[in-house]
Amino acid sequence: MVSAKELVIAMSSGLSITLLHFLCLATCVTEPPGQIKKEEKLWPENFTSILNSLLDGYDNRLRPGFGGPVTEVKTDIYVTSFGPVSDVEMEYTMDVFFRQTWVDKRLKYDGPIEILRLNNMMVSKVWTPDTFFRNGKKSVSHNMTAPNKLFRIMRNGTILYTMRLTISAECPMRLVDFPMDGHACPLKFGSYAYPKSEMIYTWTKGPEQSVEVPEESSSLVQYDLLGHTVSTETVKSITGEYVVMTVYFHLRRKMGYFMIQTYIPCIMTVILSQVSFWINKESVPARTVFGITTVLTMTTLSISARHSLPKVSYATAMDWFIAVCFAFVFSALIEFAAVNYFTNVQMEKAKRKTVKSLLEFPVMPVKREQCTEEALMTTDANSNVRKRTNAMAQSEANVGNRTDTANSSIQPSVVTQGSSDITPQSLSASSPNPFSRLNVSETLSSARATPPAPPSTPILTGCITQHTTTGSPSIHHLLGSRLEQIQTTANTVGTSVKPSAISPSPAPPASGSGTSKIDKYARILFPVTFGAFNMVYWVVYLSKDTMEKSESLM
Repeated sequence: MVSAKELVIAMSSGLSITLLHFLCLATCVTEPPGQIKKEEKLWPENFTSILNSLLDGYDNRLRPGFGGPVTEVKTDIYVTSFGPVSDVEMEYTMDVFFRQTWVDKRLKYDGPIEILRLNNMMVSKVWTPDTFFRNGKKSVSHNMTAPNKLFRIMRNGTILYTMRLTISAECPMRLVDFPMDGHACPLKFGSYAYPKSEMIYTWTKGPEQSVEVPEESSSLVQYDLLGHTVSTETVKSITGEYVVMTVYFHLRRKMGYFMIQTYIPCIMTVILSQVSFWINKESVPARTVFGITTVLTMTTLSISARHSLPKVSYATAMDWFIAVCFAFVFSALIEFAAVNYFTNVQMEKAKRKTVKSLLEFPVMPVKREQCTEEALMTTDANSNVRKRTNAMAQSEANVGNRTDTANSSIQPSVVTQGSSDITPQSLSASSPNPFSRLNVSETLSSARATPPAPPSTPILTGCITQHTTTGSPSIHHLLGSRLEQIQTTANTVGTSVKPSAISPSPAPPASGSGTSKIDKYARILFPVTFGAFNMVYWVVYLSKDTMEKSESLM
């Protein structure tokens, strides 16, 4: 019994071992052959053999599908840095990742991995599109520290080729609305040698998402990057029709710099030129300095504003503003010249009027004949006196007494306002000689009859003095102190005529003083006109759509 049980146990253990071996064999037989191949081909030698087999008999001078269907190249752009933009050169610069994708069935392979990630060494051994930038002025492919190129081959023959480029492209600008302008700067690229019958370009992710411009990539100072649009066009030439891909970058200029550097200084200069209207017109140096300084300032501002612009043949919005400001400043200088001219004209007219009024004043010239006649009469009287001298000698004592009485009774007369206060009777009563009384009466009558004369006209005092001093020594002996009194009285009569009678009419106030009417009008007209111009200027340009339309939207 015991031996039978041991035999059964031994048979069951052997059976279990047999089953285990069978299961192991079954597992090994049912394992997929691909995994074995995969593990076997993950060696570099395997990839080298794949690349060698791909390039075996490959001609990189022929495009994919040569002599057959059109080669389609899909493109997209990722902008890493945009700017700067040069207005003088009319160009802009940007740094991009330029990607191209196409299918080359000659590069299909059957390998353990889906994508072969290769470096730039493989690029020169396969065919690549001859893409160039049609409006590019200078394009640089970065080579530090190695050529910045990416090349990948998919198992189905699809190729991805990426380059890092710095592109300087032309940006045509219409600067009529400068500095309130906007521009659409294009980037155009296409095939240099293959017409559209052999190769075409398309957008990888569609027109809206094939160009990426992150916000942090914009490095613009004078512009705002508003967005971009894409388009596809066909260009005809003598060698055929070519497909051209275009990207428009929409830029709008910032006005802060120009407001600070040009507009505000121009406005302040115009206001400063109008301050001269409130300065007295006699202050010729001050107003001249105001005018010349503001004109030179406007000239400097206009020259400096042009430095940041190309030498275009048309006027920009800033040029119009500067020109109008210059016109206001120059007009202020011309206004002062007009004020000065008309002021001088008025002063000359006033002087001529004054001289004319003096010339028309009734002046009686000194008549030499009258003086001569009076001198003759005096001579006759002196001769008569000589004849009567002997007769008067007897009454000399009486004459002396009368003289003393007259000296004590007669007071010196003062003439203050004219000859009306001196009467012949008073002088006659004080004279002891009847002939001398007659002489004095005639002298006073002639002095009163003489009309008042201007200061430049001599009074007839000389005649009176002559009458009283041309007598003989006997007259001096007879009259004595009375003769000196008569001379003093006559001179006083001649020189104490009322000022109102001998002076000319009061001159009109000087026309060179005060404020000119031109200045009064200019104080209102110039500021109002300049304010109206500014209102119209800013309303028109700020409400105007100055953004240039891209060709794709026109």
